[in-house]
Amino acid sequence: MESNNSYVIFKDRVDAAKRLAKKLEWLKKEDPIILAIPRGGVVTGDVIASELGAKLDILVSRKVGAPHNQELAIGAVTHDGSYFPNADITMMLNVPQKYIDSEISAQMKEIESRLIRFRGTKEYHLEGRTVVLVDDGIATGATMFVAVQWVKKQKPKQIIVAIPVGPKETIDQMNKVVDKVVILQAPVYFNAVGEFYREFDQVDDYQVQEIMSKHGYKIKLME
Repeated sequence: MESNNSYVIFKDRVDAAKRLAKKLEWLKKEDPIILAIPRGGVVTGDVIASELGAKLDILVSRKVGAPHNQELAIGAVTHDGSYFPNADITMMLNVPQKYIDSEISAQMKEIESRLIRFRGTKEYHLEGRTVVLVDDGIATGATMFVAVQWVKKQKPKQIIVAIPVGPKETIDQMNKVVDKVVILQAPVYFNAVGEFYREFDQVDDYQVQEIMSKHGYKIKLME
């Protein structure tokens, strides 16, 4: 049986991002936009953007939690209402559409607030660009799948997903919907992203704001 002992355990997000950036060096000539998913993905994206001399941006996608268990994702949403459902869980729990619509609306408001807080605007200019979607790892992939769904509407030149780690099953599905997936390791047996990091501290809003401010975004830093 496959063991995670056979996989690299990253020191932290910076270590993983530096390793990932080496696999993305070929993109320098494409003048890519690194589109990071907060919060942890912004640390990853910061390193990659700096290593490639690329523009850093963020896209906030949020999971929609199940009734009575918000940690269980029944789907994920972006600021414009793009929604990626976890159809199996939604059907298994028989989640009412009215509940889903209400949660999507609530999450959209939170996402809009975070976009202003983190980047100062809801406007994007991605048409004709090479977009690299970045996170510190994925599990079910719902937040990344909905991010891909949204980016496609912006008519980019190509979409690349770059992550340090994610389960093979999810990565196989991701490969079907984007131009390329760049990943350091894709284990068959997978519990959580954090098990592949020695240090996996939570990233807070202030850290995200500091990174975005460093990359030239005009935002008001939290006290």
